[in-house]
Amino acid sequence: MDLEKRLLEGLQALPGMPADVEGLGRRLLQYIELIAKWNATHNLTAVRDPGAMVARHLLDSLAVLPHISGPNIVDAGSGAGLPGIPIALARPDWQVVLVESNQKKAAFLMQAVIELNLTNVVVKSQRIEKLSVENKIDTVISRAFSNLNRFAQLASGLCKDNAEHCRLVAMKGAFPDLELMQLSPEFHVEQIIAVTVPGLKAKRHLIKLRCN
Repeated sequence: MDLEKRLLEGLQALPGMPADVEGLGRRLLQYIELIAKWNATHNLTAVRDPGAMVARHLLDSLAVLPHISGPNIVDAGSGAGLPGIPIALARPDWQVVLVESNQKKAAFLMQAVIELNLTNVVVKSQRIEKLSVENKIDTVISRAFSNLNRFAQLASGLCKDNAEHCRLVAMKGAFPDLELMQLSPEFHVEQIIAVTVPGLKAKRHLIKLRCN
């Protein structure tokens, strides 16, 4: 099965996708082509094969959409733009801030924003705990960024102006028993969601937190 067909089938299997799935698919393929191009010199991701990126990066990122709230999203430790760029492509009505302190990765993100014409994305090359934002944040999301407690500690300041509605969302693989036990009592686990990603057999979980 070719790359485009595999991606389109995966998108059609996911809830919450836009009506123009084919248009989204084309832009997502352009995005992973850009990752593959930069990966040769910048080591953006350990996943080198664009075919593997479809499920492990693109569909994995988009599977969270039904479980997060917009319109103002912060992607903490964005790396190669995951999950922030796929989210921004699928939801052009949302505003996404990609936060990445690594200068080389931030340079890639800025180039991706230009080449994909992502007018709803801003790149911040700084540490998440130093970030200041103008809008009230609805969701701070992380993927392979840090352990649960450290993520919550570093990102919780972004929720202070919207504490009632803002949620911290951590994307995890297997059920993170130990990380949950180590979570500070200042954070409340609101929901743990087992996420199914088309084409991916590995387990995926979302941990939604709010500040007490």
